[in-house]
Amino acid sequence: MTEQLFIGRGTIDQHLSLKLANRHGLIAGATGTGKTVSLQILAEGFSEAGVPVFMADVKGDLSGLCQAGVAKDFLSKRAATIGLDDYSFTQYPVVFWDVFGEQGHPVRTTISEMGPILLSRQLGLNDTQEGVLTIAFKIADEEGLLLLDLKDLREMLVFLADNAKDISARYGNVTGASIGAIQRRLLTLETQGGDKFFGEPALKLQDLMRTTYDGRGQVNILASDKLIQAPQLYATFLLWLMSELFEELPEVGDPDKPKLVFFFDEAHLLFDDAPKHLLDRIAQVVKLIRSKGVGIYFVTQNPLDIPDEVLGQLGNRIQHALRAFTPRDQKAVRVAADTFRANPNLDTATVITELGVGEALTSTLGEKGVPGIVERTLIRPPRSRLGPATPDERKAAMGGSPVGGLYDAAVDRESAYEILSKRRDELEAAKARQEQAATAEKERIAREKAEARARPRASNRQSTTEAFVKSMVRQVGRVLGRELIRGVLGSLKR
Repeated sequence: MTEQLFIGRGTIDQHLSLKLANRHGLIAGATGTGKTVSLQILAEGFSEAGVPVFMADVKGDLSGLCQAGVAKDFLSKRAATIGLDDYSFTQYPVVFWDVFGEQGHPVRTTISEMGPILLSRQLGLNDTQEGVLTIAFKIADEEGLLLLDLKDLREMLVFLADNAKDISARYGNVTGASIGAIQRRLLTLETQGGDKFFGEPALKLQDLMRTTYDGRGQVNILASDKLIQAPQLYATFLLWLMSELFEELPEVGDPDKPKLVFFFDEAHLLFDDAPKHLLDRIAQVVKLIRSKGVGIYFVTQNPLDIPDEVLGQLGNRIQHALRAFTPRDQKAVRVAADTFRANPNLDTATVITELGVGEALTSTLGEKGVPGIVERTLIRPPRSRLGPATPDERKAAMGGSPVGGLYDAAVDRESAYEILSKRRDELEAAKARQEQAATAEKERIAREKAEARARPRASNRQSTTEAFVKSMVRQVGRVLGRELIRGVLGSLKR
């Protein structure tokens, strides 16, 4: 029999088949209706089954997974109501991560690993700007220039601007306007914390897919209470991680259980104002990544937050209460109701608005991948702590982390920024030397001219005596000449 995760009890027990857990899922409902607990009990179930989990902790509540739960009347009552006879408390093997490196191990990737296409889509670049960014990556690859962090990419764009004429002749038009637009988008990403996210050492996916010595799956919790305030960076990270899993993991078809389950909390941030080509990319990855053994579960308040092309691929669903105060709310209720396989004993649209805290409408895939009939379900209570871990408890969990010391210290090795900066400095130094030599030559010429002007000149004026002598010589010459001529002519006459 296929292994299953117990979700809760309705008319019949509700389970999630591990063999079909890679067919993705949805956890939806209004604030305060119990989505976090549903996410928590699924994470517990996957971990117990040996499946690693990755989840974003937007409010900090999920950090309690690292601590055993504490007996409380309402938990015991819920366990008794659903017939959970073996209800007990335990902690789970949690590894904390944080893009900012404050509440967990830093999470980083390099600009090169992100790639020009994914980065362009996330920055919202148009086709022309994407082309310029692609040229930057191409030249960096040809020149052996590593693009590791944002300053590497910015320096590469400066290089393109300085050599735009030659580069345009080889690869196509590179304009200052396009480069400026990319630089501005990068600045926005940097101000949200992108300078922390891009760099080394880069996260290795296998470090998210560990199991413990007793066979439980590692629960990776990304501290997101600060990250969620930078929605572009949050979406960039989630999209990158999903794409990396898709690109790097081998095809496995439909395994007996997933290799990793990925929970997207506040999923609407991934889709809000996203251009169509980005939505198409997400839909493609969601569709194909299940064959890599990865299950993706979107967590959001309203099913309308998820595009139809993605929503249609989410086979396992837990729908908590929705409110129907506005026309949009009423539409969301109808959409949620219509996506379930009808139960003749339930008015699904009405029940959605009547569910209490800890109740949900559930529908999971059957053995042949057929959606189960929707059931009104009491969600089982968690075995780990409800609520956040204390700072000391978080610190203790990090102290025993299997990845301790691997990512905590940033590394800034020689890359495009250092190499191009050195080249520019050398060119500027050579130019400065040329300018100094030219200045020295001008000064030498000016000095020689000044010295020449300062030297005394020889006088061309004749003295009175010299003039008298020259005059007498000329007169004597003329007299002698005439006498000579007369003598010659006289001799001729005789």
